[in-house]
Amino acid sequence: MPLPPRWIRRLVLAPGIVLLAVLAVTTLPLWLVVAAAASPLVPGYLRPLRVLWLAIVYLLWDAAALVALFGLWVVSGFGWRKRSPSLQRAHYVLAGWFLTFLFWQARWTLRLRIDVVGTDPDTALPGRPELVLCRHAGPGDSFILIHALVNWFKREPRIVLKDTLQWDPAVDVLLNRLPNRFIAPRRRDPERVGPQEHAGPPRESLTEQIGHLATGLDADDAFVIFPEGGNFTPRRRLRAIDLLRARGLERMARKAEAMRHVLAPQPGGVLAALDAAPEAGVIFVAHTGLDRMLTVADVWRELPMDKRIVMRFWSVPPEEVPTDRQERIDWLFDWWARIDKWIDAHRDETEPA
Repeated sequence: MPLPPRWIRRLVLAPGIVLLAVLAVTTLPLWLVVAAAASPLVPGYLRPLRVLWLAIVYLLWDAAALVALFGLWVVSGFGWRKRSPSLQRAHYVLAGWFLTFLFWQARWTLRLRIDVVGTDPDTALPGRPELVLCRHAGPGDSFILIHALVNWFKREPRIVLKDTLQWDPAVDVLLNRLPNRFIAPRRRDPERVGPQEHAGPPRESLTEQIGHLATGLDADDAFVIFPEGGNFTPRRRLRAIDLLRARGLERMARKAEAMRHVLAPQPGGVLAALDAAPEAGVIFVAHTGLDRMLTVADVWRELPMDKRIVMRFWSVPPEEVPTDRQERIDWLFDWWARIDKWIDAHRDETEPA
């Protein structure tokens, strides 16, 4: 479904969420009784009740965020000063508060636990911006990563994400007020796979947009990108391998075939970010625990159960990043192979006892 224009999202979707939240609160006892009655009939501990509660909490969370964002819009002179440093900082603080509440509820409702393994994961090195490259798999991994950056490391993220996330009104309003890029799916960018690839007429490329977003990072910024371009699924993995092979990139295709848990990374955006921010360090992020949630049925089966998400951070200082284009592409694929091996070694640790 195509994304509606911004004025519809602001004047119809956002108020609709607030009204729906009010309706959910007024009818909450009825829904809780129905869900509690259905729980003994469904496998899993109180599955309908836990799913219902989480859905209502998220709806109220979304509505409360919209009300708070409306207040900041009024304070900013009805949007006139919303790009000022103080208002930008206020939006990051607000995002941190709401993410803290969301994950507190997730821990309570789902018994969700997020563990960081390996060496010290603190990416907040004073005076240095960071480029954060994360694998993409399962619902909520973007929220988890941004929660870590904002609340653990006190960073101000700049994010490259899909435009479909603007269907969520709070995400839409908040992230459009901050330096982020919503990317619409288009034909493949001629710079995304390798130096030999050329397709389509000249146009403004996604890599140019990404490079612009990564320009001017300051000491507490974190530029976030998901090089795979979408959530991992077995079908997308095979399609990415076939595309590499169809474009004559046999060596990359063989590397992608050796990786079982990740998609082949698309280097174009990463290369643009590295060129735009040569002073930045690079953080690679792997996680596992959401991998099996590929479809709506998977989410229904997995989400209400006790979950443990394991995360791993690797820090690469800027002086260790290759400078040659092809060397950077090989370096990125080698890191993705390392992430794939780490996931393979830690997947079983996330299974509930």
